[in-house]
Amino acid sequence: MSAAQDRVPTVVIAGGGVAALEAALALESMGRGRVRTVLLTSSDEYVMRAAAVREPFTFPAAHRYPIADVLGGTATWIRENLAAVDPAAKVVTTHTGSRLDYDRLIIASGARASATHPHAITIDDRRLDELLHGMIQDIEADAIHRVAYVAPERAAWPLPLYELALMTAERASDMGAELDTLLATPEDQPLEVFGAAASKGIRGLLISHHVELHTSSYAEVPSQREIVLLPGQRRYSVDRVIALPELYGPEIPGLEHDAEGFLPVDEFCRVDGAAHVYAAGDCANQSIKHGGVAAQMAVTAARAIAADFCDEVKAAPLDLELRGLLHTGLGARYLSAHRVGGHPYDSRFSTTPLWDPPAKVSTAFLGERLGQLAHASGRH
Repeated sequence: MSAAQDRVPTVVIAGGGVAALEAALALESMGRGRVRTVLLTSSDEYVMRAAAVREPFTFPAAHRYPIADVLGGTATWIRENLAAVDPAAKVVTTHTGSRLDYDRLIIASGARASATHPHAITIDDRRLDELLHGMIQDIEADAIHRVAYVAPERAAWPLPLYELALMTAERASDMGAELDTLLATPEDQPLEVFGAAASKGIRGLLISHHVELHTSSYAEVPSQREIVLLPGQRRYSVDRVIALPELYGPEIPGLEHDAEGFLPVDEFCRVDGAAHVYAAGDCANQSIKHGGVAAQMAVTAARAIAADFCDEVKAAPLDLELRGLLHTGLGARYLSAHRVGGHPYDSRFSTTPLWDPPAKVSTAFLGERLGQLAHASGRH
């Protein structure tokens, strides 16, 4: 056998979030030792950012895990970030100018968040407690009486906005404070991405928490104390405005991207116009930007790559099941739906878990690894 035949193919994964780590662990399982995996990220920790939504309400901080512990020796870790790709030469360039050959590449580098309203507090799950804890304290002291939560036209993942509105209203009720909570969204129905049953359940929750809901509405924020909802030029005086950011793609040199910078992918998560390059998670042009979706895309890409080198593995197109755990201030709610052709079906809304384990972000491989690390550290 020649040296070329002996060589183990290299899969480079760019990123340090859910999609990147899920892809690395999936390749460990599916690749059966027939591929070498390299993780390219300058991040030292994986943070369960989806859990950060509760931090301003004095819940424990989101769990953090060292990248090295999560990988557990399954991949070579290079502490650099992706800067450019040459798909013809199958080479990536890092932010320091280093060059790295690959046989397959998975880009899981996330998206760029951009504030849409300069007079609003923009949600950033990396520092949510810092941004909102003071506001929650003012609500508890009965010093703030109207808060508006608004989603932009290109909202990426609206569920945290609903969680914050519900938990804010519940905290005010617990403290006997007078508070009007308003939520404005371009969606025709609340959390419509999950389908009819989930929207009905969410609407009922908002009513029971006395959250004023405005659907099919686009917000303008002319000042820190005023919002205007379109259509209709409906004006509201408020004490605080909390807004979701809009997301934009990474615009990676060497690869095609759409008008917003996202990488176009097919049903196997292959990047258009770039042989042997895949994308998973928020950097891709799928419309739902959520950790669970990112993980499913990562597994789809890993399976397609493993199928190239392992006869017993078969590639399969992305079959999306959407799962959402909604914190309300009065216990969790569980939402799920399958999606085909961009449309939800089998919509479900429940007070009891719809999946096991009932994690905030449901993953096939990363969840098991984090569970092992939590057990080893005595943190359950």
